Amino acid sequence: MTAETAASAPTARAPLRRRVPLGPHGPLGLLVDPMTWRAVPYLLGGMFYGLVCCAALVSVVPFLLTLVAVWVGVPLLALTMVAWRAAAMLERRTLRLAFGVVIPDPYRPSEGGGNLFLRWKDMVVDPATWKDLLYLLLLLPVGVVEFVVAGVLWSLAVGLFATPFLLLAGVGEVSIAYGLVADSVPDALLCLPSGAGLLVTALYATRGIARLHTLFAVALLGPGKKGLLIARAAHLRASRARGVDAAEAERRRIERDLHDGAQQRLLSVAMDLGRAQAKMDTDPEAARHLLAQAHAGTKAAIAELRDLARGIHPAILTDRGLDAALSSLAARAPVQVSLSVEVSHRPPAAVESIAYFVVAESLTNMAKHSAATEASVRVSRRDQRVFVEVRDDGVGGAAPRAGGGLAGLADRAATIDGVLVVDSPPGGPTLIRAELPCEW
Repeated sequence: MTAETAASAPTARAPLRRRVPLGPHGPLGLLVDPMTWRAVPYLLGGMFYGLVCCAALVSVVPFLLTLVAVWVGVPLLALTMVAWRAAAMLERRTLRLAFGVVIPDPYRPSEGGGNLFLRWKDMVVDPATWKDLLYLLLLLPVGVVEFVVAGVLWSLAVGLFATPFLLLAGVGEVSIAYGLVADSVPDALLCLPSGAGLLVTALYATRGIARLHTLFAVALLGPGKKGLLIARAAHLRASRARGVDAAEAERRRIERDLHDGAQQRLLSVAMDLGRAQAKMDTDPEAARHLLAQAHAGTKAAIAELRDLARGIHPAILTDRGLDAALSSLAARAPVQVSLSVEVSHRPPAAVESIAYFVVAESLTNMAKHSAATEASVRVSRRDQRVFVEVRDDGVGGAAPRAGGGLAGLADRAATIDGVLVVDSPPGGPTLIRAELPCEW
């Protein structure tokens, strides 16, 4: 079971990832990078997908537009628009597999409800519909260029490398390209350096074309600048609402713990002290028993208040930082916990607090439910973000539930635009990972 709890819908959190993962640097790195070998089939086959889409649209859409005047073509045109939207959605998923770029569907939500005509009207006035059409029409010429460049480079590279083996296999002569023929092994061996050079060129050309195609796809298939701003605003509104709800839930928890815990204990202590005072002269032994009972109740109330204060914000976190605070948590855990804090400078107080509570709640859940024997906590910083990872070898099955501790952690993370991911398949192990933005 894998559950991801984010501040809002995925498209609101990360409307677009514009960067194509480049993987390892250098020719050897590109050669072993799976992204290269996922991009090559797309560049060689994208032309055919573009041919199908372009041929269908060019032949069908003009004909249907002529029928719209007599209303016969309206439902058929609506179905065609749905079809090219579906083709664009398929292209977005294909680009994710081929280039590793995530382009969410940028369509405006329809307010037509069950009214098909109003829904079609919303589709017509949505700019994303027509950007999809433009992309599918341009996919053929773009795909032809990509096919020619990638096909020529890869075929020449493979041909030059294969020439010596073909001659050794008994082939009389090998035609590598127009006017270029190898008919002896020494000549063929000279092809290997050229083949290596073309292979390197093909690798870099593949990644370069992938980047250019990604920019082209992002411009037409992704949300525009206005769409990104709208998604960002919606995400901020959702984060603010979840932050307010989390603060309100925390306030109610504190009030409940004070009323049902420490307050009741202190009331019991006061009653014991009153009864002891009344019995001091008549029954000293009973008075001493009541005083001892009041003393035990006072210590229990102090412990509950200390736990309550620790749940609000631990003093050690403020005074000594995240490493010391997490070391204290690990020391109190019922199982062995290995701790690694790889943060060179103290992050902002909000990030420190959320990171602390992610670890505290995770270790608490582990002790209560997971039957784990060991756990690890790792805090690191990469690319202006702090990552908190808590692992255990327990029975798994953890998932964020409304009103639960993990859902509360997700709400805390959402207040600073962070994300909480819970990966806890049945049988374990469990990984709780928080990603917190941190600019410092």
